[in-house]
Amino acid sequence: MPETCFPIRTRRRIKISSTVRALLLISVTLGGCSGGDFGRTRQDFRNDDMHRWIGGEATASIGVRASQFQLTDPERLLRDLAYPFIEPPLTRPAWKSVFGNYQPFPPPWRQNVIFDRTAYGRLLIDEPHRSQSSRYAQLMEDVRNDITRFDPFFADAVRVLDLDKKRDASLKFVSGLSPREAADAVARMQENALIVQWVQQCLEQRISSYRWALERLVIQAPDNIAADADRLIGELAALTANPPVAAQPVIGRALSVRG
Repeated sequence: MPETCFPIRTRRRIKISSTVRALLLISVTLGGCSGGDFGRTRQDFRNDDMHRWIGGEATASIGVRASQFQLTDPERLLRDLAYPFIEPPLTRPAWKSVFGNYQPFPPPWRQNVIFDRTAYGRLLIDEPHRSQSSRYAQLMEDVRNDITRFDPFFADAVRVLDLDKKRDASLKFVSGLSPREAADAVARMQENALIVQWVQQCLEQRISSYRWALERLVIQAPDNIAADADRLIGELAALTANPPVAAQPVIGRALSVRG
């Protein structure tokens, strides 16, 4: 009787191609950058005071020391809401958000900072697009985003500057107020006022950039949607021309808030 033999089965070894290895490596790398959720930056890049530098940069640009006081919740929110206006549009592609790209920007009071109103439009037009409609859509989306952010920022700005008026009036009633405390209080009020003025100037620059871009789109790729884009830019310009907070030249102790 023939001997029956059952060979011992072993696990099949699967060869991993170089392409698969590369994909696995990329997925691990992205997992480390995103902290678990795709599209979100690592927590290393985020913290409650990640935009605190805005106040210090604004005051330093005009030779004024920054306050050492901790930020209040409204002051922190003011800086968080200011950053999307301070960051020029079209400077953060989607992939940069994945890798946690983040950088500070100089305020308008820094010397040798020259605003180029053509930069946004040239980037918008030079980037590859499927059609001229997508360029108009990008322009309108950027303007619409600014309009959407306008009210939340200035609502908080009114609140912060109104509290600063109360802070200013309270200084003379504080017992044993040290020179350092007084200086920090004044510096914080200056910071807050400068941030509001910084955003106002950025809005004016954005409107100028949007108009330049629309004018070039009209002559290079005319489309009926240009009228809608023009109306949106006009809406943003009207909001910027009449903000809830009255802007003042650079800095001052007196803070004007409209009702």
